[in-house]
Amino acid sequence: MEKKKTVVPHKFHIKTGDTVVVIGGNHKGQRGVIKEVIREKDRAKVEGVNMITKHIKPTAQNPQGELKKEEGTIHISNLMLVDPTTGEPTRTGRRLNDKGKLQRFSKKTGNLI
Repeated sequence: MEKKKTVVPHKFHIKTGDTVVVIGGNHKGQRGVIKEVIREKDRAKVEGVNMITKHIKPTAQNPQGELKKEEGTIHISNLMLVDPTTGEPTRTGRRLNDKGKLQRFSKKTGNLI
């Protein structure tokens, strides 16, 4: 029998619902909100960025078929979190808050996110 590889989930600097800016690739400079994070592949779907066209086959309910636009995934390394207070991209770190729980903070301003 083969051994199954166990994937150790690691923390990302972004979460679903964060506003991010693309810092590399064809969509560099675009902003959007994260819709989904795919942990296994280190990728994320960002609203309105990297739009791809899906071809839907004709069916009985939809005899025409259709072309559907949806977001493709972008590698996490090409995304940078936008600081909610300043609106600028920032690197993030983690530190303990008052209750002793790790919380993200902006490296530019030092404010908790």
